[in-house]
Amino acid sequence: MRCHLKKVFLLAAGLLVLTRVYIYMQGAESGHLKGSLTWIWDKEIWVEDLKGHYLHFNVSIKVLAGVFQPFKKYLTVGLSSVKRAKGSYLQDTLKSIFSASSEEELDQMVVVVLLADFDVSWIQQTLEKISDEFHTRLSKGQLLVIHANKDNYPPLAGLKRNFNDAPDRVSFRSKQNVDYSYLLHFSSNLSQYYIMLEDDVSCSKNLLSSIREHIGSVGNSKWVTLEFSKLGYIGKLYQSRDLPILARFLYNFYQEMPCDFLLSHFHRLLMQDKVIRFRPSLFQHMGTYSSFKGTFNRLKDEDFVEEVSDNPPADISTNIETYKSNTVDKAYSQGLEYFWGVSPIGTEKYILVVFHEPVLISRVKIVTGLDGKDELASADVDLGKTLVRKESEVECSGFIKLGSLQQGQLNEAAVQKLVPVTVACLRIRVTAAQMTWAVVRKIQVWTVKADQIT
Repeated sequence: MRCHLKKVFLLAAGLLVLTRVYIYMQGAESGHLKGSLTWIWDKEIWVEDLKGHYLHFNVSIKVLAGVFQPFKKYLTVGLSSVKRAKGSYLQDTLKSIFSASSEEELDQMVVVVLLADFDVSWIQQTLEKISDEFHTRLSKGQLLVIHANKDNYPPLAGLKRNFNDAPDRVSFRSKQNVDYSYLLHFSSNLSQYYIMLEDDVSCSKNLLSSIREHIGSVGNSKWVTLEFSKLGYIGKLYQSRDLPILARFLYNFYQEMPCDFLLSHFHRLLMQDKVIRFRPSLFQHMGTYSSFKGTFNRLKDEDFVEEVSDNPPADISTNIETYKSNTVDKAYSQGLEYFWGVSPIGTEKYILVVFHEPVLISRVKIVTGLDGKDELASADVDLGKTLVRKESEVECSGFIKLGSLQQGQLNEAAVQKLVPVTVACLRIRVTAAQMTWAVVRKIQVWTVKADQIT
């Protein structure tokens, strides 16, 4: 009962704060840059009944390196970094972000790094490393490095011991909430969208293009958070217009619970009741040791792929009986859903992917089965060169065998060497009857771009 009352209180308090902040923001001026390269928010005029109940939010943030651009970009990538007991992953994370993105994508991005430690020598050393290795990104306005002094922080000791956490753990996670609050507020006017990362992740190639495509797939549906990783608060995407409210939310409840818990409350408070997560994940946790006392950390996202497939527009069909709404197109959509076929599945059964335009393929990956069950036990994967469209159906011919499923999977990364011509379709053809049902989770196709053809 106490737990239930606590949840009700938290939700009610959260709604009150969000409402008050929204009203305040409509009339308040946004933060602005001073000549000293310090980002300052003017002292707030508090509603009388909030005084004494919530923390004041008056902070100045130093811009340590980087050049502001005179226009908003499409995406801000934000991460906070502190001194670790056992090495640093920050440089590798920045390398991954920049190397995984094309120059065209980087022109639409800005990476904001908050050096959130209070060790001045560590900040100076880290800043020098970043400036040496990423000076071009800094000069182009693609990277900003910022810092907030310790005296800007609320109390970080003697805090509530919710979840029976040790005092040092409470201080660590509470400070982390404030770190992200400052980072979010600073980033709120830099771009149209903001994505949150940690300082120990690797990225999929062309991540901005993938994010743009997924945002487009949501259409006009209202959303607060889109997720591109299932781990903690890695890969959580927001609309920049919501960042000031989210920053305030993290700040006001900084000592109540960890950041990922607060973020899950936030989208529900703003009436997004379901998690919207895209697969495959665009970010992978690569750190071995945690930033909290250097404890060992094995976290991995099994849905991560280094290079998201192209899956060119196509029509998908099958003569395998489908279970309920688990239609075959879901195996090709790269979402969370999948195709589920009903047995018996005979040798005359197939799945056919007919591309809208002929494509030159570089890689094909097929994944079947779920939780060790319902694999497609025996099937060949073929590519067809010729397409004949009739009144009621489409026929593909001139098939070349690409390979066979092994333990329900195929991952052929050298398709262009095996089939160096454009193809019209891809077929998964059952080669041995099976009495178990079959799940096809992924049909992934990578194509050769025009500028890659030699």
